[in-house]
Amino acid sequence: MEMLDYLRQFHKISDIDYELLTENLNLKQFKKGEFIIKPGQIQRDLYFIVSGVQVSYFERESKAHVVAFTYHPSLCAIPDSFSFQTPSKYSLLCLTDSEVVCIGYSTLQKLFDKSHEIERLFRKMTEAILAGMINRHMELHSLTIAERYITFCQRSPHLLQLVPHKYIASYLGIDSTNFSKLFNTVKF
Repeated sequence: MEMLDYLRQFHKISDIDYELLTENLNLKQFKKGEFIIKPGQIQRDLYFIVSGVQVSYFERESKAHVVAFTYHPSLCAIPDSFSFQTPSKYSLLCLTDSEVVCIGYSTLQKLFDKSHEIERLFRKMTEAILAGMINRHMELHSLTIAERYITFCQRSPHLLQLVPHKYIASYLGIDSTNFSKLFNTVKF
């Protein structure tokens, strides 16, 4: 999916605004296992994923608690760190080699001042992220472990081959043994 098509899912921006946005993007590459953000760092750039898979998580009692996976064509960020320019409480790690295009926080703020359509686009993208987080919270608290697994497989089946299963189990709030049972019995 082309970036313009992705953005227009949220808000139909003009070709002029799209050009204004994209001329301010820079290409970056990260290797598998490389951190984009570590706890305590401030996320200065917002990333649009070109390729690769990333995971955001926090650690507690020497255990990773997965918050989200990101992959093409989505955004990649620790939202509160980027939005408020505060130190992150989370890690953002590349699970595969990754290529992204990014825009700096101050550059994006200047674009918001220049274009109300770009500002509206990012507001709508933020609203979609919030709605997704609320839906995920609902899934974690109201679905059985089998239903969570099936929902995940329907939404992101390719991650089963790309992501270590311990991360998927953590994301779904399922212990590793139960995840293995589901993986071996429920096929997609």
